[in-house]
Amino acid sequence: MPDSSLPLAGIRVVEFTHMVMGPTCGLVLADLGAEVIKVEPIAGDSTRRLLGSGAGFFPLFNRNKKSIALDLQSPEGREAALRLVATADVVSENFKPGTMARLGLDYASLARLNERLVYVSHKGFLPGPYDHRTALDEVVQMMGGLAYMTGRPGDPLRAGASVNDIMGGMFGALGVMAALMQRAQTGRGQEVQSALFENNVFLVAQHMMQFAVTGQPAAPMPGRISAWGVYDVFTVRDGGQIFLAVVSDTQWAVFCEAFRFDDLRADLRLASNNDRVQARDWLIPMLRERLAGHTAAELGATFERHALPFAPIARPEELFEDPHLEATGGLAPLTLPDGRPARVPLLPLVLGGQRPGVRLSPPRLGEHTVELLEALAYTPAQIGELLARRRAVASDR
Repeated sequence: MPDSSLPLAGIRVVEFTHMVMGPTCGLVLADLGAEVIKVEPIAGDSTRRLLGSGAGFFPLFNRNKKSIALDLQSPEGREAALRLVATADVVSENFKPGTMARLGLDYASLARLNERLVYVSHKGFLPGPYDHRTALDEVVQMMGGLAYMTGRPGDPLRAGASVNDIMGGMFGALGVMAALMQRAQTGRGQEVQSALFENNVFLVAQHMMQFAVTGQPAAPMPGRISAWGVYDVFTVRDGGQIFLAVVSDTQWAVFCEAFRFDDLRADLRLASNNDRVQARDWLIPMLRERLAGHTAAELGATFERHALPFAPIARPEELFEDPHLEATGGLAPLTLPDGRPARVPLLPLVLGGQRPGVRLSPPRLGEHTVELLEALAYTPAQIGELLARRRAVASDR
């Protein structure tokens, strides 16, 4: 989509963020058309250098952004940051509490300079008894009930993605957009706060409310009493695996007809979904045995043909070849900071029939520093001095 047709075109965001949560907020705003300027330390966002499970953080969460490298510990670097912030509609940060205040870049300081500024902070906890703690996605998953619900009984297990970091950043972006809408009416900005722990509590709220309604604690997902008679992963011929679901009485009739299980359809012990839930102890082993001779592909084809819910058990790397993502343009080309080509998943949104795409690949460290300083009325000599100091700081470190 052209920049000018995106809903946040004309909005400038200056972000002081690192890792996942803060950059996710900027990613969402950038994909929706905002100009997002990432202020990086001289050494760069630490996610540029992560290995293992963190190797994909920087290229995923920093597309469609510009990078300026500043030494915020120096007066010159802070002055440049303040000049940049003076041009912004939004400031985003996710540093430890107190860090931005020590730099003179907190909301109270900046709001005195620009009452229209929207300022979003991403933290481990909203203000309260826990806000001094250092939080990570895994920390809040453990203390917020999500790891308990994900793992087997007695074996808490974190979710397989940075769910709180990503959703926390998304809620930060949602708050920014709400604040911008309100600013259009009042002329005043405001501070927005988003937090990992509270996000995690929102994720497990359905289980909290299950207890409120029924008085029964929610069991971990692997040990739960399913709400559906058939809702399981089946290991079938050649060791293949597939998730199969039959969640209504109509689907049960279709399932029995598709596989010619006339005896099961006629069995009064299986007449309703609740009956089948009560019969799971013997029904599921029976179905495992009956379906074991099929391949996962055969079962998937039958379920698809009869509009029954199913899913292959895919690994993340296999999604690069997913035919639906290929056909719908859900993967966009981009260039990694080291110059290699790659493809990246887009936001799961369609706006006016189009997917918001990649306009800028993840930036090289400080790639837009000169361009942005020139726009802030720095002279060539002043830019040269800043770059020289930056090189000196980088060499000292």
